Amino acid sequence: MLSKNLTDLQELSRKTCFTLEDVAQRFGIQTASARVLCSRYVRQGVLVRLKNGFYTTTWKWENLTRRDFFIIANILQVPSYISMMTALAYYELTTQVQINYQESICLKRSIVYNVREAVFNYVKVQDQYYGDFLKTNGIFIATKEKAFLDAAYLFSFGKYKFDIDSLDIKKLDIRKIKSILKKYPQKTKETVKRLCGI
Repeated sequence: MLSKNLTDLQELSRKTCFTLEDVAQRFGIQTASARVLCSRYVRQGVLVRLKNGFYTTTWKWENLTRRDFFIIANILQVPSYISMMTALAYYELTTQVQINYQESICLKRSIVYNVREAVFNYVKVQDQYYGDFLKTNGIFIATKEKAFLDAAYLFSFGKYKFDIDSLDIKKLDIRKIKSILKKYPQKTKETVKRLCGI
C-alpha cells in the first residue's frame, strides 16, 4: 500500500509543504481518513508533521533550503513575515549565523513550533508595528531597517536579546529608520538612538 501511495506523496512533495485537504484530494479520501493516513506515515517516518494539519515528506524535509524554511515559516502562521536576526542574517548584516532557526513577526499570537531540529519562533506585535515587509522570491520578509527595528523594539522592553556588536549598522538606511521610528514608543526611540549613535 505504501509503495502505491509513494507516487502520490512524491507529487504532493513538489510543494514545500501540504495540508490534510491536499492529501484527501490527492488520494480521493475524506479528510478524517487523510488524518489517519498522515498520522500513520508520521509514525513510520515517511512524513514530517509541521503543525496540526500541515506536513511535508521526510525526503523533502532533509533537503530544505533556507528559502524553503522561510516559506514554511510564512505558512505556519498567517499573517507573518520573517524578521529580526533571521532577516538581518539573510541580508548579511550580522555575523551571527542562525542554523534552522526562523524568527517572524505576527499579529495573532506569540508561539514557537519545534519541528525536529528546526525552530519557528513567532512574536506578536500590535497592528501599528506590523508592516514594512516585502514579498521577495516568494517570501514575506521585513526590510533591513524594519528587521532591525523589530528587534530593537522588543529589546527595548526586555523581550528580545541580540548581539548589537554583530551588526553592521552602516548597511542600514538611517533616514528610513528615523521615518519608521516615529510611530514607536519613546523607550524604543531612545534605544535605537543609542544603538545607532543617532
